[in-house]
Amino acid sequence: MLDRPRWLAAFPDEAITAGLYLLAIIVALVAARLSTVLLGRLATRSRSMTDDVLLARVKRPLAWVCVAIALNLTERIVPLSDIAAPFWQQATAIVVPALIGWMAIALLSALSDILIRKADITAPDNLAARRRHTRIGILSKITALLIVFLTICMMLMTIPGVRTIGVTLIASAGLAGLAVGAAAQPALKNLIAGIQLAFTEPIRIDDVVIVAGEWGRVEEIRLTYVVLKLWDERRLVVPITKFLEECFQNWTRQTSALLGAVHWRLDPATDIGRLRAKFEDIVRANPRWDGRFFNLQVTDMGDETIEVRALMTAANADKTFDLRCDVREAMLAFVRAEMPEALPRRRQLQLGAANKSVELAS
Repeated sequence: MLDRPRWLAAFPDEAITAGLYLLAIIVALVAARLSTVLLGRLATRSRSMTDDVLLARVKRPLAWVCVAIALNLTERIVPLSDIAAPFWQQATAIVVPALIGWMAIALLSALSDILIRKADITAPDNLAARRRHTRIGILSKITALLIVFLTICMMLMTIPGVRTIGVTLIASAGLAGLAVGAAAQPALKNLIAGIQLAFTEPIRIDDVVIVAGEWGRVEEIRLTYVVLKLWDERRLVVPITKFLEECFQNWTRQTSALLGAVHWRLDPATDIGRLRAKFEDIVRANPRWDGRFFNLQVTDMGDETIEVRALMTAANADKTFDLRCDVREAMLAFVRAEMPEALPRRRQLQLGAANKSVELAS
């Protein structure tokens, strides 16, 4: 060790070394904290959100990188004892790959966040943005998984015993691979399906789908499963292979705009022209209508009623549902108040009652 003052002579060398290393850690953490505060103030002054996102992601691994650098410099100035030196070298060989992997994942997450922020999914026509969100989300998860795998491999290869065991197990690697592959077949199948989904895109983030009889919106796409947010705030977790092997409905595959339909059962004597004119007034006055198309037609006729179908368009699934409800309620109020003759009547019962009264009179 270096020459030390007389007041330190009473302390053993191990205690002084530990104190110096602890001081190096404290100094590194304070320096990292001051650096992030300074960089944060600079980032708030810029108009771009890129530096804010990057700093938020890398500030934690950056602090521990500073600690590793400080400890490395301290070890060169204050060498460890012959007993502690091997443990220090082994710990360094394990920690450095871990810090590199952590920093790589942080940079990957920052890049993913920046690209996602540039794709505005709240826009009316958000097909391209939803496509970008889906691909970035899946590919970033796959890349992060590869980084973790390579980091663990680098950490294990620094342990001599692991390298020796790995060499001796090469002969049985084929059999072990088959056993692991058979045991992990469902997980691997979903993982491969996730990679396939990123490029074939049967679903995207924020797509409106119907799966297993449930209507919901795609909230998350993981490597092995998809999370749907249902209309009543429940979450439906679906294996990702279901979207590649089974049929499902995707209401926003090409565009977010949808065509909604409303059906009524009315009396055959209904004045369809008057009903159609009122329907047109209602649709045109509704702000949820996107101005593309509307129509009202008689689509079926039974013994006592006719089926009237109204079609209307809206910008997305939510607006289409609300527009259908608005039109249904407004038309019901109009028929009840101004066209009561359009309500269905039971003519067969009335005719049967009239015949019975005639028989009693005779």
